[in-house]
Amino acid sequence: MLNRLRRWLCPDLAIDLGTANTLVVVQGAGIAVNEPSVVALHKGTRQVLGRGTAVGKLARQMLGRTPDSITAVRPIQDGVITDFEVCEAMLRYFLQKASRPRGGLRPRVVISVPGGITPVEKRAVFNSAERAGAGRVYLIDEARAASIGAGLPISEPMASMVCNIGGGTTEVAIMSLGDIVVSRSLRVAGDEFDEAIVNSLRQHFSLRIGPQTAEQIKIQIGSASRLEQELTTEASGLDTVSGVPRKAILTSEEVRAALREPLATVLAGVRSVIEQCKPELVADLADQGIVLTGGGALLRGLDVFFTEHLGIPCRVADDPQTIVARGAAICLDHLSQWKDSLDTGDRDV
Repeated sequence: MLNRLRRWLCPDLAIDLGTANTLVVVQGAGIAVNEPSVVALHKGTRQVLGRGTAVGKLARQMLGRTPDSITAVRPIQDGVITDFEVCEAMLRYFLQKASRPRGGLRPRVVISVPGGITPVEKRAVFNSAERAGAGRVYLIDEARAASIGAGLPISEPMASMVCNIGGGTTEVAIMSLGDIVVSRSLRVAGDEFDEAIVNSLRQHFSLRIGPQTAEQIKIQIGSASRLEQELTTEASGLDTVSGVPRKAILTSEEVRAALREPLATVLAGVRSVIEQCKPELVADLADQGIVLTGGGALLRGLDVFFTEHLGIPCRVADDPQTIVARGAAICLDHLSQWKDSLDTGDRDV
C-alpha cells in the first residue's frame, strides 16, 4: 500500500541520457519524454530562452540557424556531460515535463551511462540529476540496459552480445550470468557517421553542409551494405569554390563510401570484444549472434554488414532507439533485485 501511494505521489523515473536524444520513462506509464539533448541560450549568458522552455525539439530546430544573440548547445558530447549547468537545466525541464511529484518527494531515478566513463564523469551525472530534482540516483551501463530491454537471456550461463550504437558512443558487451564478461565503449557512433558525410561532400562535391543535413541524408539513403535498389537524394549546401548556394544529387553508393571508415572502426571494436571472450562463450555467439540496438542500428543493411564480416548472425532489435530507456525502466520495476549491481556513487572518490 505504501509503495502504491508513493508511486502515485512521486513515480520513479528511468532516463536514457543520450548525446543525441534524452528519453524519460515514468514507472508504470511508459515513455513520457523523447526529445533531443539540446538547449537554446542567450549568447554570453547561462539563461535558457523562453523562461527555461527552449529545450529539446524547440532548441534542436535552432541548431545552425541561430542569430548572434542566441546559441544552441548540446551539453552532452560522446556520452558524457560537457556543460554541467546547461545539462542540469535540461534535466530539470525534462523531469518536470515527465511528472510533477507531490508532497515534497523526489523520485528515484535510474540513468543509463556509457560503460567507459570515468568516476569524475559519473559524479557529474549524479550531481546534475540531483540538482535537477532527482532523489536517489542509480547508474546502469548502457550495454546492460540495452540487453535487458532487448529481452536477452543475460542471467543464463550463456553468451548474450549487444552492440548499442547511439549518437555519441557505441557500447559493445558480452554478458553471461547477469554480469558483463567483456565490454568496450567506442566514442564513434551516429555523430561520426554524420561528420563523415559532411567531410565527403566537402571533399568530393565542394559542397559545405551542416550536421543536420548530413543526418537527413544518412536517414534517407544511408546504408552499410549494398541495396537491392540503390537510392538517390538531393543535398543543398554552400559551394566552397563560388561561395553561393547550390544543390547536388547524391547516391546511396556515395554515402556508403563516406561511412566506410567509421563503420570499420565500430566493426574493429566488436571484433576486439569477441577476441577477448572465452572460447565457450564465443561458441554460444555462433548460435545466439549479436543484437544491434540504438538509433545507429537503423542504418540500412547494418545487420548484413556485421554478419558478412564477422560470420555470425546479427539482428536489429525491435524499436532500437528506445531500447536502453526500456531496459532501464525494467531495472526500475525490479529495483530491489538489481540495485546491488547498479552504481549509486557511494564508491566514487
